Amino acid sequence: MVSNRQLFFDNLAQTSGFPLGLEIERASGCWLYSPEGKSYLDLIAGVSVSNIGHNNPSVISAIKAQVDTHLHLMVYGEFIQKPQVRLAEMLCRLLPDDLNSVFYTNSGSEAVEGAIKLSRRYTGRHEIISFTNAYHGSTLGALSVTGNETQKRAFRPLIPSVRHIDFNCVSSLSEISHDTACVIVEPVQGEAGIILPEDGFMHKLRKKCDEQGALLIFDEIQTGFGRTGRLFAMDLFEVVPDIVVFAKSLGGGLPLGAFISSKEIMTSLSNNPDLGHITTFGGHPVSSAAGLASLKYIIEKDIVSNTEQKGLLFKRLIDHQFVIGVRGVGLLMAVELEEGSIVKRLIKKCIEKGLLTDWFLFNEKCFRISPPLIISEKEIEFACNIILESLNEI
Repeated sequence: MVSNRQLFFDNLAQTSGFPLGLEIERASGCWLYSPEGKSYLDLIAGVSVSNIGHNNPSVISAIKAQVDTHLHLMVYGEFIQKPQVRLAEMLCRLLPDDLNSVFYTNSGSEAVEGAIKLSRRYTGRHEIISFTNAYHGSTLGALSVTGNETQKRAFRPLIPSVRHIDFNCVSSLSEISHDTACVIVEPVQGEAGIILPEDGFMHKLRKKCDEQGALLIFDEIQTGFGRTGRLFAMDLFEVVPDIVVFAKSLGGGLPLGAFISSKEIMTSLSNNPDLGHITTFGGHPVSSAAGLASLKYIIEKDIVSNTEQKGLLFKRLIDHQFVIGVRGVGLLMAVELEEGSIVKRLIKKCIEKGLLTDWFLFNEKCFRISPPLIISEKEIEFACNIILESLNEI
């Protein structure tokens, strides 16, 4: 019988020439298990997806209940479906008042596409501004606003009227003008190696957008739902965008994305033309049920309150001569090493010892720490010991 590993390489399209290639049979909490029973402590969480851990009983129960009721019924936006409307109501209740209209998608890239279309439709302008080393997804529009040329070069020409400016550079904000439909920004840059805004940069960006009549889009695909030690990163920086984009942990482990804005702005997509933006499976009822259960769990269990403390424990314990520093916020961190050549060797060594970590697209000197938010102090100590042992062996 052909092994699953062989079928993986024979029949699945590969995203790179060096996939991790681990076969995982089951998962629970912060742990993944191979068919042979080897356990791996997960510091990736599916890249900030599994915020409340793998196979969370509350989410599994909600999924099973919804499956017994119905699956897909109709393209998004036509039928009233309880999981969709209840999740949307909870999101709008937790977000600032002006973010009160939810458009569901299947993924983060699709949510970014929708946000771009919405900003152009509402403002009547065409120019989009993004930031160097930003990552917003792989579809054509999302790739166009991604700020790394290496990632984009092979796919040009991309969509027109996109400009990139430097993150944390206040003088670059002068590029925002009356031609700018929107500025899209990660409140914490992810694939750049967890870069935080400095010196009130977000407030200055908000002010400039207001002065020029441009919409401000926050890409909270990685930062949302407790990852930064606040429910949303916008709470951390006390800046409210005109549009916010979510995905990853929104679905509780199932595919789900959304872009959210005010009713006034969002209504512009529903006319001239009608169905100006549509999706078949966006807000799938099973994904929405899982997302609602996940969000309730985060709030009811007060998951966010300990996130900052856990991040500080990681920073304190990862002390090694090869480590330049550990930066980040909450449980979204990058560990910077002296040399980029060490990173992938370290990741491989950690996997051998039962620890999963990851690298960044746009920063070769860092590795990622973004575990499930439910990780315990004991598990953090276990992870840090493996990291230090691996660095010593390297």
